[in-house]
Amino acid sequence: MILYNITVNISRMAEKEWFDWMKTVHIPDIMATGLPVAHKMMRLLTEVENEGTTYSIQFSFREMDDYLTYQNEHQARLQQDHHGRYKDRYVAFRTLLEEV
Repeated sequence: MILYNITVNISRMAEKEWFDWMKTVHIPDIMATGLPVAHKMMRLLTEVENEGTTYSIQFSFREMDDYLTYQNEHQARLQQDHHGRYKDRYVAFRTLLEEV
C-alpha cells in the first residue's frame, strides 16, 4: 500500500471555506480519478503557534503504479486548482510512504 500525504497549513481567514471546498470538491475530484482506494483528512492537534491551522490529507493507493498514473495524468491539474484558489493563503508539503 502506498500512502500519499499532503500536509497543508491554511490561513485562519480562509480555513472554513478551504475545509468545505476540500470535503465537497477537491477530495471528491481526486477520488474520482479511480486511482486512490481510500482517503483520510486529519487536523494536527500539536499545532505550534502560527497564522493558520494544519491538516493532513492522506490518499491510499494499492501500488506504486497507481500513484504514478495519478501523478502523471492528474496531479498537476488538481494541484493547480488548489493553488489558483488559495494562492498566498497556504503552505503545503507532500510525502510518499510505503506500508511495510
